[in-house]
Amino acid sequence: MATFRFYAQLNDFLPHALRHGRFAHPLRGPASVKDAIESLGVPHPEVDVITVNGEAAGFTYRLRDGDHVCVYPVFRQLDLGGLARVGTDPPRPVRFALDIHLRKLASLLRLAGFDAMLLTEDAEVAETSAAEGRVALTRDVGLLKRSVVQHGRWIRNTDPELQLAEVLDRFDLASEMTPFTRCMECNTPLVRVDENFHRCPGCERLYWRGSHYDRLVELLERTRARLAQSSDYPIDIGE
Repeated sequence: MATFRFYAQLNDFLPHALRHGRFAHPLRGPASVKDAIESLGVPHPEVDVITVNGEAAGFTYRLRDGDHVCVYPVFRQLDLGGLARVGTDPPRPVRFALDIHLRKLASLLRLAGFDAMLLTEDAEVAETSAAEGRVALTRDVGLLKRSVVQHGRWIRNTDPELQLAEVLDRFDLASEMTPFTRCMECNTPLVRVDENFHRCPGCERLYWRGSHYDRLVELLERTRARLAQSSDYPIDIGE
């Protein structure tokens, strides 16, 4: 038997009875801490730091009877005392691979200027994420548990506009937005035709400042306002 405690947003993946507190977890034969964490529902790309009995541990640590495990997500505003991380930051500039169910989020990320590739199969998302150093974005927890995925986010919100703010906040991208520089349909960088028009060399769409432009500007301003007000989840680090 080992005991576990998950912190902050990692509790999103746990049954309500296990959230925000220490609980016992039976060990059924030899298992790595990574296997145990994922068996409890938490995909490994969401984990940044693990401690076992107060010491930093890696995903390959083999659990033993009596171990006490603490599992932390990424915190930009929390000093964990120099503990070794199991998570890594995605390469910059951050690029994304999204599953087909996040089509609207992909369009909004492109609107904000980010490279957001939309893929139809879970295997494609996982493999492209691994091969190209992209962040996998999905509403499918199982996709993030694929071993090849290193960087990923399970999208909590269901509203696309809130999803955009969620992703930009999680990866600290507010200052890297370059709106209206990428095709919202096919992800290709736009080229200027003249002072009024941009063209997509990928799908040949034309972009101009019509009535839709003002609505999109307002959406981006709402996103910036949300990011300015956001912060990491409150956390109680006491045991």
